[in-house]
Amino acid sequence: MSTFTVGQELDPHTFTINRALLVKYANASGDQNPIHQNEEFAKSVGLPDVIAHGMLTMALAGKYVSDIAGSAAVKEFSARFTKPIVVPANTDVALTVSAKIASIEDGIAKVEITAICNEVKVLGMAKASIRLA
Repeated sequence: MSTFTVGQELDPHTFTINRALLVKYANASGDQNPIHQNEEFAKSVGLPDVIAHGMLTMALAGKYVSDIAGSAAVKEFSARFTKPIVVPANTDVALTVSAKIASIEDGIAKVEITAICNEVKVLGMAKASIRLA
C-alpha cells in the first residue's frame, strides 16, 4: 500500500463480466435467480437482457479496495445498487472501478468509490474506510 493524500485519485481497474462469470458466481453464491442466466426469462420480466448479480458487482468493487489497501486494512465497505449491469450473450462487459481519497483522520482513509459500466454509474454511495500502515 502506498502513502495516500486527501484528494488523491487512485488508479482505476477494469473487471471483465460475461455469462461464464455469472454462472460461476451463481454456483458459488447459491443465487440461481434466472434473471442472471436465462435471457428469455430476464426479458419476460422487463429487463433488456441477463443482468449481473448486484452482489457480484459489489464484490468486484470490494476486491478493488482490498487490492489497493490489503484485505486486513479494509475496515468498512458499503454501496447501493443503482443500475444493473446488462450482460448480453457472447459479450464481455467492462466494469471500471476507481476511487478518490476523501479524507484521512487518525490513520483511517475514507475512500469514495466509483463503479462504471457502459458510461453508467452502477453503484451509488460507494465508500470504504481503510486503515493506513
